[in-house]
Amino acid sequence: MENLLDSWTAGQDRVVRVGAAEAVFASLRGAIEGGKIPVGTRLDSEASLAKQYGVSRTMVREALRSCTALGLTATHTGKGTFVIADKVATDLKLGKYSASALVEARPHVEVPAAGLAAQRRSTEDLEALREILREMSEADDLHQWVLLNTEFHVTIARCSGNGVFESFLSDICDAMANQSNTLNLVADRRKESGDEHARIFDAIERGSAEEASQAMRMHLHGVECALGTIIPGSENSRANQMA
Repeated sequence: MENLLDSWTAGQDRVVRVGAAEAVFASLRGAIEGGKIPVGTRLDSEASLAKQYGVSRTMVREALRSCTALGLTATHTGKGTFVIADKVATDLKLGKYSASALVEARPHVEVPAAGLAAQRRSTEDLEALREILREMSEADDLHQWVLLNTEFHVTIARCSGNGVFESFLSDICDAMANQSNTLNLVADRRKESGDEHARIFDAIERGSAEEASQAMRMHLHGVECALGTIIPGSENSRANQMA
């Protein structure tokens, strides 16, 4: 058992900057699920892995965060990150909230928030949303895109003029960011999200509460479907809950 706790060295080819986090995550996940990194193994430090892969520590941190979200690894302060499972968990671990909790709760807040935003948004609100979408379309790396994605949703809640909605989005923003990071590392849907965000913004800009609510509903459904492709049995579980 002692050898399982020895640090694991990546020993992989250097990966390019574009898609670096995705490449590191795919390498680590494949090695864990394939048994090359056994359960109980302590991974090398972020700095060491970054050097081995030839990427920044931020890229490695994103990859490790997603391994933890999938239930494959766990980080213990002062001890390091350990492999705790060789199969993806039945729910994403996103810190304060789980993916299933977000899926259940977000439509009850973000759908009506989008509708109210269409009715109450100001010119300044529209400019803020437009600028976020512009920056998202130009984002070169996933980390930047994820932060902007969260900002987009929080801004819509603020535009709704309902403090409860705004507080809710602020409270779940970290979990949303973790979920978005993991989801886009595993099943990149940034293009789809961009199209969905554009439809939400267009409806808000035109002042159509009904269309803004529907556009947000479809966006959240798309996120749920994407999650269903990476969490074993999640779609069946949701079907059973709704039956």
